[in-house]
Amino acid sequence: MTHTDVRLDTAPDLPVERDALIGSAGRPGRRQRGERLMVPRAEFRSYYGRPVLKPPTWQAADIGGYLFLGGLAGASSALAAAADLTGRPGLARGLKAGAAVALGGSLYSLVHDLGRPERFLHMLRVVKVTSPMSVGSWLLAGYGPLTLLAAGSAVTGRLPRLGRLGTLGAAVLGPAVASYTATLFADTAVPVWHDGYRELPVLFAGSAAASAGALGVLAAPSAEAGPARRAAVFGTAAELVAAYRMERRLGMVGEPLRQGLAGGLLRAGKLLCTAGAVTVAAGGGGRGRAVTAAGAAALLAGSICLRFGIFQAGMASARDPRYTVEPQRERLAARTGRRGRRS
Repeated sequence: MTHTDVRLDTAPDLPVERDALIGSAGRPGRRQRGERLMVPRAEFRSYYGRPVLKPPTWQAADIGGYLFLGGLAGASSALAAAADLTGRPGLARGLKAGAAVALGGSLYSLVHDLGRPERFLHMLRVVKVTSPMSVGSWLLAGYGPLTLLAAGSAVTGRLPRLGRLGTLGAAVLGPAVASYTATLFADTAVPVWHDGYRELPVLFAGSAAASAGALGVLAAPSAEAGPARRAAVFGTAAELVAAYRMERRLGMVGEPLRQGLAGGLLRAGKLLCTAGAVTVAAGGGGRGRAVTAAGAAALLAGSICLRFGIFQAGMASARDPRYTVEPQRERLAARTGRRGRRS
């Protein structure tokens, strides 16, 4: 990810829609009875139809994988610590190993998108608390060694005290690792991501918890999988509610969430997550073990679809100038109306 924000294009200023009024004493937003518009309402257009924003250069496979795997790793570390504290060694071991593998895949996706590994190290030269990219880089730098230490100790059985410290440290940083990418996305000028700043953290955190719960269900004995099942169900509920509220609140800007490739991915993700959560909640041993495993796999697939869908929706909203200009005009009209009423 080589850019943390989206720059305005160099096209000339777009025309601002104004109403030409008679007898309004130069006060915008106020009209007398019987007055009519002398100029028709302006139609939306952009300079040669070009996007107003330059979309991010991020690649879908890299960043979508980075979002999903990073969330899975962070939430798995938190759930692993809970499993340790409640005496579920099988669940804890599976989640620690899964977190380490997911972290490796997430870092690979990030470095592949950056193009050269040293670019990640360059981001650690400074600490900028106002930059989600800088904060996220330092989070990963601290979280990675702790996760590997916890997983190595759990798998080999060696250095249990250091492994316990690694487990607790990774659990503290894990939730931030799982959700900071929501702040990173909302900090851009991409309409869907920027305007979805309220729901994205809940959606990403819920998706991470659901996928970690699904991993725990797959990796742990049935007798120890209770916390994983609960995490999967509550995480799914949180992400689905957040996705629903985001689509409703964004209005016209949220159209890419319902249309095209992004809409298809999000619909598939919701169906898979719902079916998976119901199946996992009713899980059991014996023959039911295979059904529960299928539900957990559906949850993981649904979480992947949701992350990729959010990514694709943002890219679609950045390419279409309508999602940038029309909300700006609406905000301008609202401010003009308020000034007119005050005067």
